[in-house]
Amino acid sequence: MAPPTKKRAIKRLPMLPTERALKVISGRWKAVILYYLFDGPRRLSALKALMPGITQKVLIEQLREMEEHGLVSREIFAEVPARVEYSATPLGLSLEPILLALCQWGQHHADELNERERFADCIIRPRQAVHA
Repeated sequence: MAPPTKKRAIKRLPMLPTERALKVISGRWKAVILYYLFDGPRRLSALKALMPGITQKVLIEQLREMEEHGLVSREIFAEVPARVEYSATPLGLSLEPILLALCQWGQHHADELNERERFADCIIRPRQAVHA
């Protein structure tokens, strides 16, 4: 069976913008994967090492979904053995402030429910603006 095309992937996404955005970033690991890719390209083995709780199968599935939705790009280098690197696309990088806002809201929610002591810090830090 042929892999889905971008048109087919986009047709499967909801048409309501908020629902569409949540669908594209939903999943336990997508925000974490993007966080690590915000710093630059990474190999599959490096991503796996940074996230010991994820299986390789799930990591590959999440990367493929994010690639299909334009958040991640995959580059294959003609080396022996072949080297593959994953990077956040400009569209993926545009999620950084959104993920930071979600993290901050999650902290606020934990505060409101008196669960802050068991809550982790936000892992996403605002990037310094690059001046041309």
